[in-house]
Amino acid sequence: MFLTISTTGTPESPATDLGFLLHKHPEKAQAFSTSYGTAHVLYPEADAGRCTAALLLEVDAVALVRRGKGKGRGGAPDAALAQYVNDRPYAASSLLAVALSGVFSSAMRGVCSARPELPAQARPLRIEVPALPARGGPDLVRNLFEPLGWTVTAEPVALDAEFPEWGDSRYVRLELESARLTVAEALRHLYVLLPVLDDAKHYWVSSDEVDKLLRAGEGWLPDHPEQKLITSRYLSRRWSLTREAMERLELVRLAEADDSEVEEIDNAVEAETEAEERPTPLAVQRRDAIIEALRTSGASRVLDLGCGQGQLVQALLKDVRFTEIVGVDVSMRALTIASRRLKLDRMGERQASRVQLFQGSLAYTDNRLKGYDAAVLSEVVEHLDLPRLPALEYAVFGSARPRTVLVTTPNVEYNVRWESLPAGHVRHGDHRFEWTRAEFRAWADAVAERHGYGVEFVPVGPDDPEVGPPTQMAVFEIKSNVNEKEAKAA
Repeated sequence: MFLTISTTGTPESPATDLGFLLHKHPEKAQAFSTSYGTAHVLYPEADAGRCTAALLLEVDAVALVRRGKGKGRGGAPDAALAQYVNDRPYAASSLLAVALSGVFSSAMRGVCSARPELPAQARPLRIEVPALPARGGPDLVRNLFEPLGWTVTAEPVALDAEFPEWGDSRYVRLELESARLTVAEALRHLYVLLPVLDDAKHYWVSSDEVDKLLRAGEGWLPDHPEQKLITSRYLSRRWSLTREAMERLELVRLAEADDSEVEEIDNAVEAETEAEERPTPLAVQRRDAIIEALRTSGASRVLDLGCGQGQLVQALLKDVRFTEIVGVDVSMRALTIASRRLKLDRMGERQASRVQLFQGSLAYTDNRLKGYDAAVLSEVVEHLDLPRLPALEYAVFGSARPRTVLVTTPNVEYNVRWESLPAGHVRHGDHRFEWTRAEFRAWADAVAERHGYGVEFVPVGPDDPEVGPPTQMAVFEIKSNVNEKEAKAA
């Protein structure tokens, strides 16, 4: 089983930088023990102009069988001979994908302590896999790799070169070329797509495979046109795992909507072309209204659920009355941007102790969310499909159960006031729905009743006498807290 990665270089960026990126010295041949044999890394060529790293995996067929993995598809045992005589030692498969992740783990994560600037640099790459099983043929190979920026050559391998009339086998010789990808991206593409093309895995697929898929697919899988096929095959067609992965990928896709695009849309629809002074953007008005409501509630420990790129967290940090601020988002990309926005790596110890960012899905209960004074869902609910709202409702109001919950969402009735918004269109392409004031009140009243909260409604932005405000906010408070406030007031 064999794979090569090649790159070319310039005097400013020699090709031998590949050694730094892969954490394997070009002047050495190295061997690594795996559960199924030995992985070798060597460099057939290595100079400033061109460098090639090769991964050779020697599979021990006997060890593979003895570990209980010599079973055919569907779990039925193969014939005794077929367990030992098969394509596993020669054709790229999940065995090679696991070897890639083990031997080049730091490279896949984009880590290079010796040259930290290198992992983020795109460079010319060429990958060759002499024998790749492709259930779906060359067309599927192209459908999987071309959307990721690769130029693909997938040549079918004949069943027997001496008997061309027998036709082609299910194997292809694969060549990939790209000038705009990083080494880490290339390795993650291979890690996911090699077993997808083989449509089999040599090990039992459990629930942690969903996390592996989402980590390796970050940045490209949520928008891949073959996402469903990739997810299903990678998870060995296990329906429950595939469904979970697809739901999480959809949440990632929604969460990764460029916040600058959202701001641009907000500004565009709010602009009054005849006004002499530019009005305060609705996004800013919304944050101000949220912070004022949090101050009124007396909250000091606050959750920003669906924090995106951290604008609200950044605003809350400016007010010392908020002693603990936690941003939660399903997207690691958004959290990374939020961390940079907040400059967490340069923040003083006292300030850093006030803020946390962590990954989580609002469709599932999470014990980390319990015990906080307040939670904010700012422009979040409209990004979920309506059938998913009960799961979010229980996770926030039933399980986490903060004393105060703030929910903001667009008021669809106000859309007629936006001259730049075509009739019948929602304000953002990722919105699954936009509620009228009556629909939002009906939902909020029902949620409050089911979970023991009281609820009040606050307009955000100019409150039009005919169509209401552009944003509507519901302020939920646990009834015991409401009764305590009323008693103190009396």
